[in-house]
Amino acid sequence: MESNSNNSTAAFINLSTLSQYFIPFGNFIFPIIIWGANKAKSTYIDEQGKQTINFQLSLFLYTLILVMVAIPIVVIAFFNNISFDTFISNEEVLVENFDFSNMTAALTIALCAIALLIALKIAEFFLIIYASLKTSNGDNFKYPFTIKFIK
Repeated sequence: MESNSNNSTAAFINLSTLSQYFIPFGNFIFPIIIWGANKAKSTYIDEQGKQTINFQLSLFLYTLILVMVAIPIVVIAFFNNISFDTFISNEEVLVENFDFSNMTAALTIALCAIALLIALKIAEFFLIIYASLKTSNGDNFKYPFTIKFIK
């Protein structure tokens, strides 16, 4: 009975990260609260809580890096390839005013970063569900590509 309760708590820690879709930073707040309240009860809950929080911190870092790559490239490419005469003469900014010939490399890098970000978020969703299923069965689950912030 006790291991079943521990398995449910570990699964709930993983599932609580899905609150990020409703509450900003819910993927950090709720797992930390649940883990903090239950980590003394079981080493299994303690281990799975650390895994979940480390995974969320790692994803936050990866997302931050990808955004820091994509946004400046798009902004710089935009301003380098539009004529400022358009802004001075109060004309509308049209697609005709852009010079797309010099933007291909920069936009390719930015689009790759955006595609990686989308793939990362999709993988995160399915990994959370998979981890919840594994931990509810009592299996020790380790998230891939996780940096150990909390040991």
